[in-house]
Amino acid sequence: MTRGRLIPEAGSPTRSDFQRDRDRIIHSTAFRRLKHKTQVFVHHEGDHYRTRLTHTLEVSQIARALARALGLDEDLAEALALSHDLGHTCFGHTGEDALHACMEGHGGFDHNAQALRIVTRLERRYAGFDGLNLTWETLEGLVKHNGPLLTARGDPMPRYRQSRIPAAILDYDGLHDLELARFAGPEAQAAALADDIAYDSHDLDDGLRAGLFDLADLATVPFLAELLAEIEALHPGLEPSRKIHELARRVITRFVEDVIVGSEARLAALKPASVAEIRAAPQAVIAFSPAIERADAEIKRFLFARMYRNPGVMAVREKANAIVADLFCAFCEDPRRMPEEWSEGLGGDEARVRRRIADYIAGMTDTYAVLEHRRLFAATPDLHWSPASRGLPLAEP
Repeated sequence: MTRGRLIPEAGSPTRSDFQRDRDRIIHSTAFRRLKHKTQVFVHHEGDHYRTRLTHTLEVSQIARALARALGLDEDLAEALALSHDLGHTCFGHTGEDALHACMEGHGGFDHNAQALRIVTRLERRYAGFDGLNLTWETLEGLVKHNGPLLTARGDPMPRYRQSRIPAAILDYDGLHDLELARFAGPEAQAAALADDIAYDSHDLDDGLRAGLFDLADLATVPFLAELLAEIEALHPGLEPSRKIHELARRVITRFVEDVIVGSEARLAALKPASVAEIRAAPQAVIAFSPAIERADAEIKRFLFARMYRNPGVMAVREKANAIVADLFCAFCEDPRRMPEEWSEGLGGDEARVRRRIADYIAGMTDTYAVLEHRRLFAATPDLHWSPASRGLPLAEP
C-alpha cells in the first residue's frame, strides 16, 4: 500500500502501484541509456564487462530474491533496484567527480539527487506531468539509498556536513515530505544491500578477467581465501574461468544468506506493527552481520587498491575527466552548442545555466560524450587501454 503520488492518479485495474513504478522506470529514456554508461571500464573494452545496465539488472535480481525471502514487496524492491543508478553520468564515478568539480559553488553534483531530478522533472513523456510521478515509497528509497540524510535533531548526516544536502532533494522534500531523518523502508534497505553485493561480486569477476589481479592475489582477503579453499576442495584443478565464476556466485550466496538470516532475527526482535516502525528504528533492520560487514569492507579495500586505482584504469579516468570538463566549459561559453531543447529559455542566471548543462552532460552515454567532444574540439582523448597480458579472454567459447 502506497502513501500516494505527488500528482494523484487513478489506480490501475491490472497492476499494483509499485508495478507501475517499475514499468515506468524500465520504459524511461534514462534507463535505456544505462546500456552505454560505464561501470568501471569504458564500454568498448569488451562485451563481457559490466555496464550500468547489466549492474542494475544484477542488483534487481538480488533485491528481488531478498524481498521474496523476507516477505517484502518484491515489486517495490525491484523498482528501487532498477532506479538506483539512473542519475549516474557517463564514464562512471569519473564523470560524477568531474561534474561535481564543474558545479563547485553552484550546488555540486550528486548522482542520487540527479536520479531524483530525472524521475521528478527531467523525463518528459507523460501528458499530465513531468518526470515519472512515482510513488512516495519509491522516491523515499531512491533518495535515502545510503540511509537517513538528517539526524534526529535535523542536522545533516556527516557525509553531507561539508557538501550540504543537494538542493534538488530539499526542494522536493518541501513538496512531498520524504522523512529525511528516518531510515528508508525495508525494500529500500534490501535494494541498497543488493547493490553492495552485486558490486563486490561482479567487480571481482571483471577485475580478474581484465588481468588487473589474479586468483592468487585474493589470498590477502580472508573471506575470499576461504571461499577459494572450498572451491579447490570440492573441484580440485578447476579451470580458471570456472573458478572465477564459482567464486563470484559463492560471494553472492554467502552475502544473501547472511542478510536473510540476520534480518529475520532483527525483524523478530523488533516485532514491527507497521513499516513506520522499521523506518523509525535506530539502525537498518535489513543489514549484514558484523562478520559479513567486515568481509564487504575487506573486498572493497582490495578492489579500491587493485582495480579502481590501477594505473591503467586511472589513466583512462583522467582522459574521461578531461572530456567532461571540456564539454562543460564549451557549453558554458555558448549554451547554444547544446541541442535547442536544452538551450532554449536560458537567461542570465549562471546557476540555472550551469545546472541545465550538468543535466545535459549527466544524461550522456559514454559514446555520445565522445562524439560531442569530437564535434566541438579538434582532438579527443583516446579512452582505449590494454589489460595486463595475464588477463583471461573476455569472450567465452
